[in-house]
Amino acid sequence: MTDPASAPHSRAAIPLAPSLDPTLAEVHLPRRFRPLDRRVVGIALAAMALGAVVAGVARALTALIGAITHLAFYGQWGTSLVSPAGHHLGAWVIAVPVVGGLIVGVMARWGSRAIRGHGIPEAMEQILLNESRIPPRMTWLKPVSSAVAIGTGGPFGAEGPIIATGGALGSLLGQLAHVTADERKTLLAAGAAAGMAAVFAAPVSAVLLSIELLLFERRARSLIPVALAAFVGTGVRFVLEGSEPMFPMPEVAAAAPAALAVYVLLGALIGVVGVGITKLCYGIEDAFEKLPIHWMWWPALGGLAVGLIGYVQPLTLGVGYANITTAIGGTLGVSALLVLCVAKLASWSIALGSGTSGGTLAPLFTIGSTLGGALGLVIAQTMPALQVDPRMAALVCMAAIFAGASRAFLTSVVFAFETTLQPHGLLPLLGACAAAYLVSGLMMRNTIMTEKIVRRGVRVPSDYSADPLDRIAVGEACTREVVTLRAEQTMAELRAWLARGEDVSRHQGFPVVDAQGRAIGVLTRRNLFDATVPNAARVGSLVTRPPLAVHEDHSLREAADHMVTAEVGRLLVLAAGDATRMVGILTRGDLLQAHGQRLREARERRKHLRPAN
Repeated sequence: MTDPASAPHSRAAIPLAPSLDPTLAEVHLPRRFRPLDRRVVGIALAAMALGAVVAGVARALTALIGAITHLAFYGQWGTSLVSPAGHHLGAWVIAVPVVGGLIVGVMARWGSRAIRGHGIPEAMEQILLNESRIPPRMTWLKPVSSAVAIGTGGPFGAEGPIIATGGALGSLLGQLAHVTADERKTLLAAGAAAGMAAVFAAPVSAVLLSIELLLFERRARSLIPVALAAFVGTGVRFVLEGSEPMFPMPEVAAAAPAALAVYVLLGALIGVVGVGITKLCYGIEDAFEKLPIHWMWWPALGGLAVGLIGYVQPLTLGVGYANITTAIGGTLGVSALLVLCVAKLASWSIALGSGTSGGTLAPLFTIGSTLGGALGLVIAQTMPALQVDPRMAALVCMAAIFAGASRAFLTSVVFAFETTLQPHGLLPLLGACAAAYLVSGLMMRNTIMTEKIVRRGVRVPSDYSADPLDRIAVGEACTREVVTLRAEQTMAELRAWLARGEDVSRHQGFPVVDAQGRAIGVLTRRNLFDATVPNAARVGSLVTRPPLAVHEDHSLREAADHMVTAEVGRLLVLAAGDATRMVGILTRGDLLQAHGQRLREARERRKHLRPAN
């Protein structure tokens, strides 16, 4: 390369000065990305211990819900998870959910307002805004308030509070231990996955739920601890409660081609229903916001609606897991299924909108399975040639409504399989959930899980794609023609060159080479226009540290991380495997241009196969 006063462009490689020899190169080069390191082992072991604890907490929470249910509806002691539907309270049953709502309101007012709702949006908010730091008091406030709400007839599932509690325990462990924010997020997701796995004996769908709703990524360093936590949580459940599926149903045959098409259409229809349910829930929440009373009293008003509906339709009270089993078992008629569907929807949406503490999964599964079962019966009776099985219709709609409302697509498919162990259901589930996901994505920007926090200004990732910077090597994006400055030049010479305004002088940074042509550092335009530097000063005297560099076979992601860490806007590019020879320079502009390839791949439409002549 020649000096800037003449022709400052060259493609020749420049050696580095001894100050950046191989022994020092590691200090100034980015770290090589490694998908796994030894810290993952420690996080995985912690996650497994966490999984065992959360599984025990899940068992304790269900026992607490059972105890409150026994006391509130039957006036006796017991810890088994029973349905309130068999009570003998008569009209007094209306008052039970109201009392539960009052208790939850008091706990929210003087404990933590974050206990209101089903817990997953709040966990997402802490992950996205607060480095996964959930307040420690949530580890007991959330399960206790949920146990009160559900035990007094609240139409919620126990899984939401357990997932939230597991996440809070994982966050607490991550706050007590010396870990990074990413590792704390992994522990939070591991606790949540263990909670879901312990409730439903569905470890794979628990891992998928963590990926789709909490982790916002799929990396080995987070996936392995979460999977092991779900594994342990399920194992503890098997020891305590057995390995039977959560929702047993009669064996179903493989679907005929015509029936498969019907299931996909049902999935699309249920996707519309999922969108409507989401809008209904938040519409009711908005209506409560307009009430001229303090929000502490809202759960009691919601409890009044729960009690009134429960008085007419007792099956809407409590968790209702048995209702799901009945719906997919095909033992109810069309009218009974529709009544239960509408009543559960009304009871749950009002209670959720009022801010009562409880989960969303079981209510959605109840609504979807009862509606799907009713539609399946109608189709089977009116169009028998299609060979639609009402039980399969109930199963696919149970999963599709969650896929449409939450857009946790893979979770919905695998969950329905794991909780029923119906291998012939996988293909219909895949088609129906994909259709529901498609319809939901076209009709609704946010989901039932994200709408609440989006309204608070939280930006939630919606797509998890490969990092484009990780796919491109530095050598593909860097500038090979480098304009260099000579260390022995005076500032007067350099400023005269800059004043001429030639194109080659418009760069924001320039490598500096010594008399032997070796790079000794990088100067920016800000350095060169520093008025405190006299004209007689040599350019080399402005260099204060050895140049920061990156190898041409590093990824752009590694280079970008190196820039951020060192707080610089450009890096020298070294030959692959050689820490002493510079072959180019990489700037922030080069990184932005690399993103242009991603945009072209996503937006440009063109034909590549030309029609034959």
